[in-house]
Order: sequence, then C-alpha cells, then structure tokens
Amino acid sequence: MRAALSVVASPLRELRRDIESIQREISGAASRRDKLQQQLKAAEVKLGDLQRDMSATRQKIGEGESELASLEQRKTALEQSRDRQKARIATELRAAWQTGQQGQLKVLLNQESPHTVARVMGYYRYFLEARNDLLGEYRDTLAELADVERRVASTLGELQARERDLQHQQEQLISGRKARTLAVAKLNDSIRDKGQLLQQKESDRKELEKLLAAIEEAVVNLAIPENFQDFRDARGKMPWPVAGKPSNRFGKPRNEGKMRWQGVTIPAREGTTVRAIHHGRVVYADWLRGSGLLVIIDHGDGYMSLYAHNQSLLRDVGEWVAAGTPISTVGDSGGLERSALYFEIRHQGKPTDPARWCRG
Repeated sequence: MRAALSVVASPLRELRRDIESIQREISGAASRRDKLQQQLKAAEVKLGDLQRDMSATRQKIGEGESELASLEQRKTALEQSRDRQKARIATELRAAWQTGQQGQLKVLLNQESPHTVARVMGYYRYFLEARNDLLGEYRDTLAELADVERRVASTLGELQARERDLQHQQEQLISGRKARTLAVAKLNDSIRDKGQLLQQKESDRKELEKLLAAIEEAVVNLAIPENFQDFRDARGKMPWPVAGKPSNRFGKPRNEGKMRWQGVTIPAREGTTVRAIHHGRVVYADWLRGSGLLVIIDHGDGYMSLYAHNQSLLRDVGEWVAAGTPISTVGDSGGLERSALYFEIRHQGKPTDPARWCRG
C-alpha cells in the first residue's frame, strides 16, 4: 500500500484523509478475526471517549464546586455586612427620632450667633448626607446579595446536572467495559496456538509500519513553526512519557525469538497521564489494530514518538504540543491484559532505543 498524496492548499486535511484511507484498508478484510478486531475497536474507542468525557465532567464539577464555595463565602460576608449596616441604620433612626424634627428650627430661634448657626446647620447637612450614604450602601449590599444568591442557585443547578451526566457516563462505562471484556475473550478464543498468535502480532507490526510510512510521506508538506525545537539537541535530556520502570529492554528478543522489541513497555496505573517527550505535532490519534488507542507525534527531521495502548486520547491530529503536554492516559486498549504504555522513538521509520533519548 502506498498513500496517494498530492500538493493541496491544506496539507493537514490531506494527512487526515490519508490516515482515514489507511484505516479503511486495515479494517477492510472480511475474516472472522478482523470482525472481532472491529468489535474490540468499537468497544475501546467508546471507552476512550467516555473516559475523556468523564474527566472533563469531573473537572467542570470541581470548578463548579470551587465557584460555589467562593460564592458562599461572598454571601456570608455580604450577610454580615448587611446586618452591620442594618444595625447602624436603626441607631441612626433612633437618634433622629430623639433629636426631633424641629431641631433645626430651635437653633434658629435660640438667637445663636450667625457663626454658630452656620456651623450647626453644617452638622445637620453632614448627618443627613451620612445617613443617605449609609442607606445607599445598604441598598447596594442587598442588591449584590440577591445577585449572589441567584448565582448560588444557578451554580447548584449546573452541579446537579453535571452529577447526573457523570452518573449516566459511569453507567455507560460499566456497559462499555463488559463489551470490551467480551470482545477480548472472543478474540483470544479465535487464536488457536502460539503460531497463530505470532502471525497476528507480525501482521499488526506490518500495519503499523504501513501507517508510519504513509505519515512520513505526508508530513513533508506540513509547515514547521519558527520556534520549532531540534529533537537531536534534546538527546538524553527528554523526560519519559510516564514514570515507571520498563518491563522489557529495547532490541531484546520476544515471542520465542521470532521478533524483537522495537520500543519499551512501561507498566502504570490506569488513567495515569501520558505526556509528550518533546515539542512536535500530533499526526495520529486513533485506534490501530495491535496498538489500541495510539498517539504519534512528529518531531521534525524524521523523528517520531509513538504512545500505544492508551485509555483515552487528549489531543487531535494537527495539534502542536510541547514537552510535558498531556496527550493521553494509560490504559489497556488493543487487547492488553494489564494497563501499560508502549512507547517507541523512530528516526526515518527505524526504531531507536528510547533510553538513549530520555533521562533517568
């Protein structure tokens, strides 16, 4: 297979079309095992979408709870301010009543000196203005308090709706996990012996090689930003995508010596954040047979990094990422029995030892 590429106004759209074409070709066979693979793909893609949606919902719930706590604090402060202002207004009203409405007239009739009269009248104006200011502040406090109470009620309603969404998503997740377990069991039952298992793994490896070859040809037309960082300059300094000790060594034999490890498998807890090791563009973010939910990042100059068997994908094709950017979460997609990240680094399509590039 060779992807048919042409020079178009949008190389990124062309890349997406090429990848879709590759996916159709990979999934186009009609054998029973391919149908089982499609069942597994459907279950794992659904689970990945659900996990991503649930994560976003939990984040919104957390933000809503923080906003609600802030609003409740503001509401308490406003209620205390309202009560203080109310008490001051009551004191002012009692003082005004005790002074009497004819206080100003008495001053004039007492034949005080003009200076005294002017001074006392000034005091009266001052007290009147102070009372008016106090009443204005009280009205403003009541209006803000009413607005905060409306926002509290609105935020509570949104939180309750999101909680219902999360509960529904969790129910779908349970159903999706059952479908995935059934698909894996059926797929395993279809493999009768080790020879057949090896044949399947070899077929999966070839499909990945085809995908990488097509991507390498397509990314030639993708524009590179001015601040693009040289991958080679970061050799030995890049972080690992997840913390943990690899369970295998690059280049060592696998499957009874019939194949060799082209990357490393890093066991990690399901849902652990996977981070990009270096600046680059996401050129693949989808499910692939044998790799499950897969992310491929192009780092320029023929360098690519691959992150396989994810639980969920956090980036789309075409997005630029920096070192440390979350790109996915650890899972067991692709038929793994335990959650882990399979990680490769390639140059011009050839695997290279990740330990030479990542520190620690």
